Amino acid sequence: MVASLPAASKHTTATARPLLAADVGGTHVRVGLVWPASGGQRLQVQDYRQYRCADHDDLAAILRQFPVDPASLSACVIASAGHALADGTVISANLPWALSTTAIRTALGTPAVHLVNDFEAVAHATAHIDHDQSTLLCGPAQAAEGPVLVVGAGTGLGAALRVPFGGRSLVLATEAGQAAFAATTELEIAVLQQLLRSRPHVSVEQALSGPGLLNLYGALCALRGQSPRHATPDAISHAACEGSDPLAVQTLELFCGLLGSAIGDMALVYGPHGGIYLAGGIAPRIGHFLANSTFADRFLNKGPMRKALERIPVRLVEHGQLGVIGAASWYLERRELEPCTPPSAAVPVHANASRPCIGPRQATAG
Repeated sequence: MVASLPAASKHTTATARPLLAADVGGTHVRVGLVWPASGGQRLQVQDYRQYRCADHDDLAAILRQFPVDPASLSACVIASAGHALADGTVISANLPWALSTTAIRTALGTPAVHLVNDFEAVAHATAHIDHDQSTLLCGPAQAAEGPVLVVGAGTGLGAALRVPFGGRSLVLATEAGQAAFAATTELEIAVLQQLLRSRPHVSVEQALSGPGLLNLYGALCALRGQSPRHATPDAISHAACEGSDPLAVQTLELFCGLLGSAIGDMALVYGPHGGIYLAGGIAPRIGHFLANSTFADRFLNKGPMRKALERIPVRLVEHGQLGVIGAASWYLERRELEPCTPPSAAVPVHANASRPCIGPRQATAG
């Protein structure tokens, strides 16, 4: 067993067998075989593996490599970045190949393929995170009751809000990463002007992501009249954390400040009194740098709303399996709340917990 978490003891016939759960990001795909709870047991993740997207032709090719007999599965659950359409395809600027439930279902021979937004899945997983699995960046150690916001900067910027109710969760996926990049300092204004030279719209994601870190570095190089020394986000963050390159350090400082400011804005919009989690992507790799940066100051720098934000704990989550755990948790909770879709039907994409169950005549997943 690689990991486990509490789950409801009740489960349906449809979930008595294991699930194949996958977390699909722009750079990596994480896959695990998930066994649902039974009696007093806990939900278990087994045979957890990670694959590079660029090394494979599509998701179906990755899932075929996973060591499991498709006939033993109750379903395949996929947490994916992007916006899911009713025909089973996903619109994403970050995936290197097309994603289709038809191709996956055909390749695996599984009766049902479910898709959920990746950060919607991670938001479900936050209900099972212990404090010893996270690092407090600012705010009180204990959160109040209320919604929980999950934010992650990786290949893109994802965000989702989990609203607890009656022992369950309603999760709202967002496209917060596509909101306009808001500059606050003179340097940020200069960087924004530099970025606007090559595009008509600069989104938050174009500054706060792996590619965004590269955008910030390139803009600073142009402003300083220097030739870039680093060609990848990892190289920039590594040089910054080592302190070996002043411009890389300034770039990562800029990134952390902007991240704090953007998450502070999200906190005012969504009201996550139950806390905020930075999950996955870049943040865990720069944890020490982030904790000693202007992140917290910028998060709180919201004028008269500072006192309100001081009451919200912001935590850095380092649990690498959150997407897989969250996808399984989303599916299992949805199965308990809704009538079961017949095994022969394909389940449409991105169904929220509050969405009615789709019967065979409505099953249009591609």
